Amino acid sequence: MPFIIVSGLSGSGKSTALRALEDAGYFATDNLPPELWGAMSDLAQARGIERVVVSTDARTRDFLAALDSSYDRLTKRQDGVRVVFLEATDEVLLRRYNLSRRIHPLGDPSLLLDFKREADLLAPLRAIADTVIDTTTLSNAQLSERVLGLFGLSQGFDLRLTTFGFKHAPPRDVDLMVDVRTLPNPYYDPQLRARTGLDEDVAGYVFQDQASLDFYARLRDYVRESAERARANGRLSYSVAVGCTGGQHRSVAVAERLKHDLDDLGARVIDHRDIPQTTP
Repeated sequence: MPFIIVSGLSGSGKSTALRALEDAGYFATDNLPPELWGAMSDLAQARGIERVVVSTDARTRDFLAALDSSYDRLTKRQDGVRVVFLEATDEVLLRRYNLSRRIHPLGDPSLLLDFKREADLLAPLRAIADTVIDTTTLSNAQLSERVLGLFGLSQGFDLRLTTFGFKHAPPRDVDLMVDVRTLPNPYYDPQLRARTGLDEDVAGYVFQDQASLDFYARLRDYVRESAERARANGRLSYSVAVGCTGGQHRSVAVAERLKHDLDDLGARVIDHRDIPQTTP
């Protein structure tokens, strides 16, 4: 069972690293004293948890005296133990603290003195680290990618598509809302009115001419670029709501086509909100 210990200087990105591994499927525990590493390992194995990541840093300073013995016991009972230590230059740590306005856990009057004391305090953890990462020039997204890459993982991305009808009110909890009411409306064909955009004939009606296909192509490219920019900024998911008048024909056909065309971005339809419940 992989057991990862993340440590490092305050402001170096430990929370980012921990979240990245948690999002990748690791059971994550923040601020765990070394003496509890073994207990966490035993508990995880007993509960069938396959991957664990914990963070231990200067906040556990009163417990760091037991570091060496705790680490030895853990490695004797647990395979796959890895220690990742994060650090950055004093100048960058100062800038990050000034932006966040957080109080350093050591609480000295001078942040530079805090950084020096913290580095000395965590020197034993740095000494046993399998990997030391300097985050001075790394963005949060780059750090997440770097940490995941250490363990053969990559950041997944979830492009979530929903459909709705404007006459039933648009959703409020999405990242991007697109309007496809200018496409041909199958509602006006009596043979298609009771069907939905899941029907091939309805989709054929919606995309019946080149103008409609051109409109869809521009929409698809816009959704793709928006999602890719979100992913580049470290987002793990992005939600797009596609709307037409009633939420039954055009929006559904478009969302289903987007699901197919944007499969490489993890596109999936999570809800056709306004399709009549009685529709088979």
